[in-house]
Amino acid sequence: MRIVIAGGHGKIALLLAQLLTRRGDHVHALIRDPDQTADIAATGGVPVIYDMECDTAADLAAAVAGSDAVVFAAGAGAGSGAARKYTVDLNGSVQLADAAEHTGVARFVQISTMGAGSPPAPGTDEVWAAYLDAKTRAEADLRTRDLDWTILRPGRLTDTEGNGLITLGPPPIPRDSVPRADVAATLASILFADNTFRRTLELVSGTLPIESAVAAI
Repeated sequence: MRIVIAGGHGKIALLLAQLLTRRGDHVHALIRDPDQTADIAATGGVPVIYDMECDTAADLAAAVAGSDAVVFAAGAGAGSGAARKYTVDLNGSVQLADAAEHTGVARFVQISTMGAGSPPAPGTDEVWAAYLDAKTRAEADLRTRDLDWTILRPGRLTDTEGNGLITLGPPPIPRDSVPRADVAATLASILFADNTFRRTLELVSGTLPIESAVAAI
């Protein structure tokens, strides 16, 4: 399969690309910084230079065309202000969904976050509130589209080693943490699992092996 990952240099995206290329899939990773190309190549993926805040819709459509699936793994990242939560976390997802529809790529997986879909708690930091709002709006946009979409909301992300044991299901599930490695492995498992199409799923560490948790959806 040919899979395009937006936000290809993110920690989850790099782990996902490595998993996919190892099983024989062809990964094209969208990055905006040419200095990141070696990191993409090390996963077995193909780096594609694309800046979702500057480049054109035609550029994105050209990158997506001919793919079997797209994964939105982009984010403004730590240290960015509230405005970039909207230009990256929201607008980037909308742009990728537009490109998928325009080029006939039906499968779309969006990485969101637990907490999306609900108002932020009183007193929430302005930037975090903007992040939740951007993710909520991105989810809402995707649900309106005639795509085989899945929205995955991981819990608090950690860099600890994954153990392949998760809790996965429709919201709400109890909040907890989850290693990025297990998020990547879950994404690889759900990518072409049609029982996850048009579902919003939350993910934390748990007791079920990933394949079993996905099959149970």
